Amino acid sequence: MTDNQTSFEFKTNLKKRIFATLIDYGLFLLAFYVYVAFFGHDDDQGGQTVNGLLVLPILIYWFIYFVFVEAIYGATLAHQGFNLKVLTLDRKEIGFEEALKRHLLDPIEILFYGIPAIIAIKKSDRHQRIGDMWAATFVVDMTDSEQYQENQVVTDRKEKTYR
Repeated sequence: MTDNQTSFEFKTNLKKRIFATLIDYGLFLLAFYVYVAFFGHDDDQGGQTVNGLLVLPILIYWFIYFVFVEAIYGATLAHQGFNLKVLTLDRKEIGFEEALKRHLLDPIEILFYGIPAIIAIKKSDRHQRIGDMWAATFVVDMTDSEQYQENQVVTDRKEKTYR
Protein backbone atom coordinates (compact mmCIF):
# COMPACT_ATOMS: atom_id res chain seq x y z
CA MET A 1 0.00 0.00 0.00
CA THR A 2 1.41 3.39 -0.98
CA ASP A 3 1.27 6.60 1.02
CA ASN A 4 -1.42 7.86 -1.33
CA GLN A 5 -3.70 4.97 -0.47
CA THR A 6 -3.36 5.21 3.30
CA SER A 7 -5.66 8.24 3.54
CA PHE A 8 -7.96 7.04 0.81
CA GLU A 9 -11.51 5.91 1.50
CA PHE A 10 -13.52 3.63 -0.79
CA LYS A 11 -17.20 4.58 -1.00
CA THR A 12 -20.09 3.07 -2.95
CA ASN A 13 -21.38 6.30 -4.56
CA LEU A 14 -24.29 4.00 -5.35
CA LYS A 15 -27.05 6.52 -6.07
CA LYS A 16 -24.86 8.59 -8.37
CA ARG A 17 -23.60 5.48 -10.15
CA ILE A 18 -27.11 4.12 -10.68
CA PHE A 19 -28.46 7.41 -12.05
CA ALA A 20 -25.41 7.94 -14.26
CA THR A 21 -25.69 4.41 -15.66
CA LEU A 22 -29.40 4.83 -16.32
CA ILE A 23 -28.72 8.05 -18.22
CA ASP A 24 -25.80 6.54 -20.16
CA TYR A 25 -27.76 3.50 -21.25
CA GLY A 26 -30.86 5.64 -21.80
CA LEU A 27 -28.87 7.73 -24.30
CA PHE A 28 -27.55 4.56 -25.91
CA LEU A 29 -31.03 3.03 -26.19
CA LEU A 30 -32.45 6.26 -27.60
CA ALA A 31 -29.80 6.25 -30.34
CA PHE A 32 -30.44 2.52 -30.87
CA TYR A 33 -34.20 2.99 -31.35
CA VAL A 34 -33.74 5.97 -33.68
CA TYR A 35 -31.24 4.00 -35.74
CA VAL A 36 -33.53 0.97 -35.98
CA ALA A 37 -36.49 3.21 -36.90
CA PHE A 38 -34.55 4.68 -39.82
CA PHE A 39 -32.57 1.67 -41.03
CA GLY A 40 -34.58 -1.30 -39.78
CA HIS A 41 -37.04 -3.39 -41.71
CA ASP A 42 -40.36 -4.88 -40.59
CA ASP A 43 -40.15 -8.24 -38.89
CA ASP A 44 -42.74 -11.01 -38.53
CA GLN A 45 -43.98 -9.69 -35.18
CA GLY A 46 -44.89 -6.17 -36.29
CA GLY A 47 -41.66 -4.57 -35.09
CA GLN A 48 -38.49 -3.31 -36.68
CA THR A 49 -35.17 -5.11 -36.83
CA VAL A 50 -31.69 -4.72 -38.25
CA ASN A 51 -29.35 -7.54 -39.11
CA GLY A 52 -26.14 -8.25 -40.97
CA LEU A 53 -23.84 -5.29 -41.51
CA LEU A 54 -26.54 -2.91 -40.28
CA VAL A 55 -25.78 -4.10 -36.74
CA LEU A 56 -22.20 -2.84 -37.00
CA PRO A 57 -22.97 0.89 -36.44
CA ILE A 58 -24.79 0.02 -33.20
CA LEU A 59 -21.74 -1.87 -31.93
CA ILE A 60 -19.43 0.93 -33.04
CA TYR A 61 -21.57 3.52 -31.25
CA TRP A 62 -21.55 1.39 -28.05
CA PHE A 63 -17.78 1.03 -28.31
CA ILE A 64 -17.18 4.76 -28.85
CA TYR A 65 -19.63 5.95 -26.19
CA PHE A 66 -18.68 3.55 -23.43
CA VAL A 67 -15.13 2.33 -24.06
CA PHE A 68 -13.43 5.08 -26.07
CA VAL A 69 -14.92 8.05 -24.19
CA GLU A 70 -14.18 6.42 -20.83
CA ALA A 71 -10.62 5.57 -21.84
CA ILE A 72 -9.96 9.17 -22.89
CA TYR A 73 -11.81 11.07 -20.14
CA GLY A 74 -11.99 8.56 -17.29
CA ALA A 75 -15.81 8.51 -17.39
CA THR A 76 -18.75 8.43 -19.76
CA LEU A 77 -20.81 11.59 -20.30
CA ALA A 78 -23.38 10.93 -17.59
CA HIS A 79 -20.74 9.79 -15.10
CA GLN A 80 -18.84 13.03 -15.81
CA GLY A 81 -22.08 14.92 -15.16
CA PHE A 82 -22.29 13.28 -11.73
CA ASN A 83 -18.58 14.01 -11.05
CA LEU A 84 -17.66 10.32 -11.08
CA LYS A 85 -14.36 9.07 -12.42
CA VAL A 86 -12.81 5.63 -12.89
CA LEU A 87 -9.29 5.01 -11.59
CA THR A 88 -7.07 1.95 -11.47
CA LEU A 89 -6.51 0.38 -8.06
CA ASP A 90 -3.10 2.03 -7.93
CA ARG A 91 -4.85 5.39 -8.42
CA LYS A 92 -3.83 5.95 -12.02
CA GLU A 93 -6.02 7.15 -14.84
CA ILE A 94 -7.53 4.28 -16.79
CA GLY A 95 -6.68 3.46 -20.36
CA PHE A 96 -8.25 1.53 -23.18
CA GLU A 97 -7.68 -1.93 -21.69
CA GLU A 98 -9.37 -1.11 -18.39
CA ALA A 99 -12.31 0.65 -20.06
CA LEU A 100 -12.85 -2.31 -22.40
CA LYS A 101 -12.72 -4.86 -19.60
CA ARG A 102 -15.14 -2.84 -17.45
CA HIS A 103 -17.74 -2.66 -20.19
CA LEU A 104 -17.44 -6.13 -21.68
CA LEU A 105 -19.28 -7.38 -18.61
CA ASP A 106 -22.08 -4.77 -18.84
CA PRO A 107 -24.51 -7.22 -20.49
CA ILE A 108 -24.20 -9.65 -17.59
CA GLU A 109 -24.66 -6.92 -15.00
CA ILE A 110 -27.52 -5.18 -16.81
CA LEU A 111 -29.33 -8.32 -17.94
CA PHE A 112 -30.63 -8.85 -14.42
CA TYR A 113 -31.68 -5.19 -13.91
CA GLY A 114 -28.30 -4.26 -12.47
CA ILE A 115 -28.76 -6.46 -9.43
CA PRO A 116 -25.40 -8.30 -9.83
CA ALA A 117 -23.62 -4.94 -10.10
CA ILE A 118 -25.41 -3.48 -7.08
CA ILE A 119 -24.68 -6.56 -4.96
CA ALA A 120 -21.01 -6.49 -6.00
CA ILE A 121 -20.73 -2.77 -5.24
CA LYS A 122 -22.34 -3.14 -1.81
CA LYS A 123 -20.46 -6.30 -0.78
CA SER A 124 -16.93 -5.81 -2.15
CA ASP A 125 -14.28 -4.08 -0.03
CA ARG A 126 -13.54 -1.50 -2.72
CA HIS A 127 -17.19 -1.15 -3.81
CA GLN A 128 -16.47 -2.46 -7.29
CA ARG A 129 -18.94 -3.88 -9.74
CA ILE A 130 -17.98 -7.11 -11.52
CA GLY A 131 -16.43 -5.29 -14.49
CA ASP A 132 -14.36 -3.17 -12.10
CA MET A 133 -13.04 -6.26 -10.34
CA TRP A 134 -11.90 -7.75 -13.66
CA ALA A 135 -10.35 -4.46 -14.82
CA ALA A 136 -8.79 -3.68 -11.42
CA THR A 137 -10.57 -0.31 -11.29
CA PHE A 138 -12.89 1.58 -8.97
CA VAL A 139 -15.15 4.64 -9.16
CA VAL A 140 -14.59 7.82 -7.17
CA ASP A 141 -16.67 10.94 -6.61
CA MET A 142 -14.38 13.81 -7.59
CA THR A 143 -16.26 16.22 -5.30
CA ASP A 144 -15.57 14.10 -2.19
CA SER A 145 -12.12 14.94 -0.77
CA GLU A 146 -12.11 11.73 1.31
CA GLN A 147 -12.02 9.59 -1.82
CA TYR A 148 -10.50 11.82 -4.48
CA GLN A 149 -7.59 14.21 -4.34
CA GLU A 150 -6.44 15.24 -7.78
CA ASN A 151 -2.82 15.70 -6.72
CA GLN A 152 -2.70 12.01 -5.72
CA VAL A 153 -3.87 10.67 -9.10
CA VAL A 154 -1.06 9.59 -11.38
CA THR A 155 -1.80 10.99 -14.82
CA ASP A 156 1.32 9.84 -16.69
CA ARG A 157 0.11 6.90 -18.78
CA LYS A 158 3.71 5.66 -19.20
CA GLU A 159 3.79 4.74 -15.51
CA LYS A 160 0.65 2.65 -15.77
CA THR A 161 1.04 -1.04 -15.11
CA TYR A 162 -1.32 -3.55 -16.65
CA ARG A 163 -2.46 -6.60 -14.78
